[in-house]
Amino acid sequence: MTYTARQLNRATLDRQMLLKRENVDLLTAVAKVVAIQAQEPCSPYIALWNRMRGFDPADLDEAFTSGVIRKATLMRITLHAVTVADHEVFHHAMLPALRASRLNDKRFRAMGLTAERADEVLRHMLEFAAEPRTKPELEALLHSHVGDVGEPGLWWAIAPYAPLVRRPTGGPWAYGPKLSFQTVPVEPRERMAALAELLRRYLTGFGPATVADMNQFTILPRTSIREALELLDLVRDGDYFDIPNRTIPDEHTPAPPRLMAMWDSTLLAYADRSRIIPEQYRKVVIRNNGDTLPTLLVDGYVAGVWRPTEDGGVEATAFQALSEDQWAGLAEEAKALRKFLGDREPQVYRRYARWWSGLPASEVRIL
Repeated sequence: MTYTARQLNRATLDRQMLLKRENVDLLTAVAKVVAIQAQEPCSPYIALWNRMRGFDPADLDEAFTSGVIRKATLMRITLHAVTVADHEVFHHAMLPALRASRLNDKRFRAMGLTAERADEVLRHMLEFAAEPRTKPELEALLHSHVGDVGEPGLWWAIAPYAPLVRRPTGGPWAYGPKLSFQTVPVEPRERMAALAELLRRYLTGFGPATVADMNQFTILPRTSIREALELLDLVRDGDYFDIPNRTIPDEHTPAPPRLMAMWDSTLLAYADRSRIIPEQYRKVVIRNNGDTLPTLLVDGYVAGVWRPTEDGGVEATAFQALSEDQWAGLAEEAKALRKFLGDREPQVYRRYARWWSGLPASEVRIL
């Protein structure tokens, strides 16, 4: 068969729990999403609120505190919230890219250090970070070993590939502006086997998908991806790979409205962004610096953006004409989101307000 564009869209919504809020526990939900973008502290909470029936943010607070959900630098060298099992695999799969992103950078070479010396110092840092440590504490330790190596410093070079997780430091969404890190054990794994498992996990949450999609999700070389795919028992339809025995929803399956978090994983997981984002809106939603705005999903596709208002409402900017029924569905979601945010931080994402100037608005409503 050949997948239609709407079948691929519905497949993503189904696997990402966006066709309906599902009655699953927190760990199951995080595992099903596969990797939740977590640059902004509130985003994993909003992502799970969109996907879980009766989501209690206190459960995620506790999961971060106890360590059963880890927040770490992984795919695309960005922060993700993942289960412990996924972190151990994903870290090893991504390790070459995480290392190369810094150790092959001219700014590291300008420090006058070798990769071997960086790794030697890293071992001392990991021992020190067996207990939670602040970023200044870790930077001071590194300075004691290598002295002043200039900006951006050795922490910048080794932190992305170190087996560290972010530790909660308070604030409405578990992580405040003060950063804390801790070493976590990661059992040695054969790298290609780890990459194969990462790709299998990706397909459970985002398949069917192409090699180009997997490259976009991970930023790993396509040659390595193709080699790892050979280790897996997959089904293939043209350029698309998928895990066996997964059904694709009918393209006419209804898709409820959603108010998505900034950097939601569905917006960033594919080379072909039109799977979720109509091409004419891609550069509006995903800015040149990588900021990915909080979006409105209507009939499964991005139809606009949202942001909180000063008085506790939700401002919805549609990029296209919406029916009154579609506006009513968004209003119901916004009502629930206002309550969800109101208990913690009503003005999320306010520092990104600059992106709202010049939006291609068809209509703006306060919901």
